Amino acid sequence: MRPMKVADIGEFGLINELARQARARTGAFERLHGVTVSIGDDAAAWQTDGVQLATTDTLVEGVHFRRDLSSWPDLGWKTLAVNLSDIAAMGGVPQCALVTLALPPDTPLADMSALYDGLCEAAETERVAIVGGDVVGAPVVVITVTLFGAAGAGPDGRPALMLRSAARPGDLIAVTGALGGSAAGLAAAMRSQRPGAGPAVQELLALHRRPRARVREGQALLACGVTCAIDVSDGLVADLGHICEMSCLSANLHAAKVPVHPGVRRLFPEDALRLALSGGEDYELLFTAPAQTLAAARRALGDGLTIIGEMTTGEPGKVRVLDEGGQPLALPKRGWDHFAS
Repeated sequence: MRPMKVADIGEFGLINELARQARARTGAFERLHGVTVSIGDDAAAWQTDGVQLATTDTLVEGVHFRRDLSSWPDLGWKTLAVNLSDIAAMGGVPQCALVTLALPPDTPLADMSALYDGLCEAAETERVAIVGGDVVGAPVVVITVTLFGAAGAGPDGRPALMLRSAARPGDLIAVTGALGGSAAGLAAAMRSQRPGAGPAVQELLALHRRPRARVREGQALLACGVTCAIDVSDGLVADLGHICEMSCLSANLHAAKVPVHPGVRRLFPEDALRLALSGGEDYELLFTAPAQTLAAARRALGDGLTIIGEMTTGEPGKVRVLDEGGQPLALPKRGWDHFAS
């Protein structure tokens, strides 16, 4: 029997099927977030209180993913996870999501159900309600998620945010987790063209396929008094550059202190530092804070925090990557740029 395509049930049939799936998996979170109108009307509605957050991200077939390297559930997970990471970078609480799918008419219906399995699985980890979206026809698959949330609580318990523009001269620079794993996993898989080639590749490719948004860590940092953060999506150097630009500062980044994922060192010993500095899509949190605040953050996060540099006065946006002798290292690429990479 020929597999059913989305064209066989049409736009509204697909919407109904995906809406049923989303309600079954995430409908229980609607009351938690004050949702009064969910999927099925012209717009979703929910009651809000305090400072609200909104972010959106898109994955385009052939640009952000290849079907031979990622499963549909993995793509669903990742599309929500990258939005969760934006909320995490501000110390926020994720709440409600809208999902837009642009699809070729011959897309198998089972593929979209599998996509929603992964999307709902990621939503369940942070109690996010999927409350609407859109479906349109397109030459390639395009998945867009818009995620809404609320500001987290600062040290005094009041709503607060971590911003890229809040770094100060003398702040220490720190990062959660280890870096380079996502870029290394993708590079290894593309090099071999066989994602199942070995456990080392699979371990790193899992970081690329299913990144974990540091939502809890972001909220903990905010509660400790951290006011400046960003998630590492474009690459460590590029994202630190974004902080520097918005804060009108420069930064010194000590290459020897950068926490490179051990699997990257094993698979790419000659290229490990470059992958950690500019590979991107690690979705760890990069943040700055005075030493005293950072000490509180270390108590909250334990070993999940590494100090890698300091903010300085100087040319806005400039990041100096220094070797162990304090000499600048030349980087061929700072990170990802959609129109230059």
